[in-house]
Amino acid sequence: MSVLTAIYRLMASLLLLAFVSCTEEVFDYNHPDVELFVEQLRSGRYVARTTDGLTPIPKFDKEDIGELLEYADDMREIPSFPLAPVSYSPGGKLRLGECILWTVETIRLGHPASMGCKLVYAYADDYEGMYFLSEKELHDAVTLYRDWWDSRKYPRTMWTIDPCFDEPLCGSGYMWW
Repeated sequence: MSVLTAIYRLMASLLLLAFVSCTEEVFDYNHPDVELFVEQLRSGRYVARTTDGLTPIPKFDKEDIGELLEYADDMREIPSFPLAPVSYSPGGKLRLGECILWTVETIRLGHPASMGCKLVYAYADDYEGMYFLSEKELHDAVTLYRDWWDSRKYPRTMWTIDPCFDEPLCGSGYMWW
């Protein structure tokens, strides 16, 4: 083999390696990967679609909640988020951590938590943008959800006297809009 042939083969191998390493990972809607989901939300590349062309929330289950909560403190803005087909977007910025909490709440309930991934004050006069939670309040909500998830490790017994046992936002003054 000549030196020129070896150089061509080496260059072809390097080009192939570069091409393969730059391809995007495909997100599996039915068997979602939390890390890939968060990475794609951050970059605005989340595009998993169902057969009817909708882009719904992935089919996460209760086993994914702990890993999802690891990302709930991240309050960076994201360009989009998959919501229920009947969702209403009230405007304002979408924050990753808030949408992750919405995902956890949706898993907890077994259906979409609300019409959009926005936490608001529970007793507000109306639900304009001025009633959306601040970043500090969202961090408080993250703590409530983490405490709730940690408490799930211990089963409820007949001696459990906690009306908020399975309600992360109970008594907080916050609710999903």
